[in-house]
Amino acid sequence: MDALSNSKIKVAAQNMHYEEKGAFTGEVSCEMLKEMGLKYVLVGHSERRQFFGETDETVNLKVLKALEQNITPILCVGESLEQRKKDVTNDVLRQQVNHALQKVYAKDVKRIIIAYEPVWAIGTGAVATPKEAEDACKYIRDVIKNKYGAGIANDVTILYGGSVDDKNSKDLFGKPNIDGGLVGGASMNASFLHIVKAMQGVVADDISKGDNVYG
Repeated sequence: MDALSNSKIKVAAQNMHYEEKGAFTGEVSCEMLKEMGLKYVLVGHSERRQFFGETDETVNLKVLKALEQNITPILCVGESLEQRKKDVTNDVLRQQVNHALQKVYAKDVKRIIIAYEPVWAIGTGAVATPKEAEDACKYIRDVIKNKYGAGIANDVTILYGGSVDDKNSKDLFGKPNIDGGLVGGASMNASFLHIVKAMQGVVADDISKGDNVYG
C-alpha cells in the first residue's frame, strides 16, 4: 500500500464479512480492510453468489457495513444465461438492486458503485453487445431513480463487467449509462492499457462536449 500512497491507483478487496468480529474463521472484516488502508470492496460478485452461498440478504448486510465503515462497496448485479433466455433480466436486476439497497439512506446511495456483470459473460469470452449492456445499465439507473429520484440516480456510478477487452471497451464506455468497466482477466495483460486509454478517450470527449463525467 505504501508504494501506491502517492498514486491515483486504489486497491480494492474482493470480499468482506458483514460482522465486525466473531467466530467466522476464514472471513475478512471491515476492520482488517481499514487497517490495510483499503477503501473499496467488491460485494455480491456472481462467483461469491454461485459458489459461496451469497444471498441478496447477505449482500445487503455487506453494503450496509461497508458504508458504515466508510468503505465504498462495488455492488455487483447480473443475470445468468438461463435468466436471460427466459427474458427476466430486468426482474433479476430489479430484485438484486432493491434488496441490496434496503435500509440505505438516500444520502449514501451515491457512495455506492454498481457493476452490471452478466453472469454468462464472465470469463467466457462472451460479451454483451454495447446496446445490451447500455439497456441493462440504464434499467439499473431507472430502478434507483424510482427509489430515490432522478438527481441521485444520475450521480450513481454504474460500471459494466463481463469480458471487457481492448476491442470492445471504447464502444461500451461510450454509452451514456456506462461510466466505466469492472475488468477481470484483461487486467492481467498488456491489453489493459488500451482499455484504460479507451476510458480516458471517452472522458476527454465528454468534457469537450460539456457533458457530465462520472468516476
